[in-house]
Amino acid sequence: MSNDFYTYSILPYAPIIIKICRAYTDSQEDYEDYYQEVCLQIWKSRANFKGNSKWSTWIYRISLNVCLTLLKKKNKSQHLASEEKIAAEPEEPHYFSDRSLVVLYEAIKKLSEVDRAIILLYLEEKSYQEISEIIGTSPNNIGVRITRIKKRLKKLLDGKFD
Repeated sequence: MSNDFYTYSILPYAPIIIKICRAYTDSQEDYEDYYQEVCLQIWKSRANFKGNSKWSTWIYRISLNVCLTLLKKKNKSQHLASEEKIAAEPEEPHYFSDRSLVVLYEAIKKLSEVDRAIILLYLEEKSYQEISEIIGTSPNNIGVRITRIKKRLKKLLDGKFD
């Protein structure tokens, strides 16, 4: 990967990639692997970008697809390993110094993979239209899902900030 491509086409969107990778990982090692794989896939598929959407929308799509694929592979291998032994508790994430952000991300990780993606995009202040383009559904469906996700997160977070 050339330094120019990374500097001008990936680095400005690193916050997007970081948030998505952190939402789908439980350890620093996994996070770093996911981040590296996302950057590699962006570079490998750069010629496929047709300009039908914003570059940031395309980055979101690739980031989500890579993270979901890696998560499925990891879950499959963990499932096979857990048949022989009890799985250990996941590492406590230490990505944020603010406790409320740690608690929020822990709650977000309890959502389904698609709901996790939707709420992350919503927290990035993406429009329903942009979210629908990334997820592949209608803007109205996104609005309904966001309302439901907020209710689920509220239930998960109630009592955590007393």
